[in-house]
Amino acid sequence: MSELTFYTHPMSRGRVVRWLLEEVGIPYTVEAMEYGPEMKTAGYLAINPMGKVPAIKHGNTIVTEVAAICAYLADQFPDKKLSPPPHSPERGAYYRWLFFMAGPFEMATSAKSYGWKIDSSNAQAVGCGQLEDSINTLEKALSENAYICGDQFTAADILVSSYLWWETMQNNIPPNEVFKQYIARTESRPAAKRANELDDELAKQMKPVSI
Repeated sequence: MSELTFYTHPMSRGRVVRWLLEEVGIPYTVEAMEYGPEMKTAGYLAINPMGKVPAIKHGNTIVTEVAAICAYLADQFPDKKLSPPPHSPERGAYYRWLFFMAGPFEMATSAKSYGWKIDSSNAQAVGCGQLEDSINTLEKALSENAYICGDQFTAADILVSSYLWWETMQNNIPPNEVFKQYIARTESRPAAKRANELDDELAKQMKPVSI
């Protein structure tokens, strides 16, 4: 098995990847990166030229971007059944929701957080549309199935659940009973609890971060 190194900060999107790594259950080395100059060193920029976390190095393969890391790890360890089979009907939904969260949902919630104007006058010109569109789309999907791709928990659920929890906590999306039940269902998984404990403990060792 190739060695895997996980570059992260416990108060970052790295928490999503940590959860996935715990679901996969393979050994990995953690490189905890402080915000600021440490993420901009030549050594780390060779891993991610953006100077951001998370990132992974698996053998000689480097992967950045949360959704890409989720998809990569799920495919590398198919025995964990964290992605639908390649030719199954659910595979299309799996790709759809990974990219939906990384694209329209994150863009729309970022716009809300930072006061960027997206309304009926310009929504057609931006890929994310209005935030209400993303919320309604997710609510409909999660009202119909236990998980985002149907009856099977996948890596896409890790992304969806993590982002919904964060944006609800940040008050970027309003409280929603469908989302609340879904988050409770996914975050009750042993790997989710274990990942939170590991990152909470790591956070105690890092410099305070203002969010």
